[in-house]
Amino acid sequence: QVQLVESGGGLVQAGGSLRLSCVASGRTFSPNRMGWFRQAPGKERELVAVITWSGGSTYYADSVKGRFTISRDNAKNTVYLQMNSAKPEDTAVYYCAASMMATTPRYDYWGQGTQVTVSS
Repeated sequence: QVQLVESGGGLVQAGGSLRLSCVASGRTFSPNRMGWFRQAPGKERELVAVITWSGGSTYYADSVKGRFTISRDNAKNTVYLQMNSAKPEDTAVYYCAASMMATTPRYDYWGQGTQVTVSS
């Protein structure tokens, strides 16, 4: 069983930065890709960024492109989300998730979430 634990959330002023971390533990961890999602109150969960575990290819939602950076440290089983130029609309609970297979869009493991609040 894989466990994902996020950290690094908190309160930041608009224009500021935060770095979220997600550490995986449990069985030998070798996902196909890792993703960061977020869910704001009253809104559906949305995909923010994705990184492939082996090659490090990345994808970003248009809303965060140029401001957020996803990265990973395979040796530490950790994925990061660097959030720069934060906006109030970035306020949400942020979740990391692991997808173990390349052949499915499904994410198999989820963290418990970390709250990010951006004040204006």
